Amino acid sequence: ISDVGKEYGTEYDTILKYQNIKFVKYKDSKSAKSPMETMSKGRIYVTVNGQNELVYITYYDSDGKRKRQIDLNHYHEIDGKKEKPHIHNGYEHDENGSERLGDKEKKIVDKINYIWDYYK
Repeated sequence: ISDVGKEYGTEYDTILKYQNIKFVKYKDSKSAKSPMETMSKGRIYVTVNGQNELVYITYYDSDGKRKRQIDLNHYHEIDGKKEKPHIHNGYEHDENGSERLGDKEKKIVDKINYIWDYYK
């Protein structure tokens, strides 16, 4: 049960699943909200907003808690430079800092965009 009383698995609709990547849309609003936790080991969630745009790519730790999120659709300042996409580290959002995408993250963003474009 979530903090707002929702049973696990009822807050999101699954749009697409490919290997360990699940594209989801938050049910209660057209605004995007990424899942805070998962029960699926190794799962990567891609959050889609009400306009069917990719908004977040979210990674989880071994306990299923959110640990890292790539924000895809807006700028964030890192070391004095605006970055899009960018990474936030931490469960809540940014308590462990922000960073630019590395080569590994760039590859996953490219893969996810390819999967989504093919799906559409």
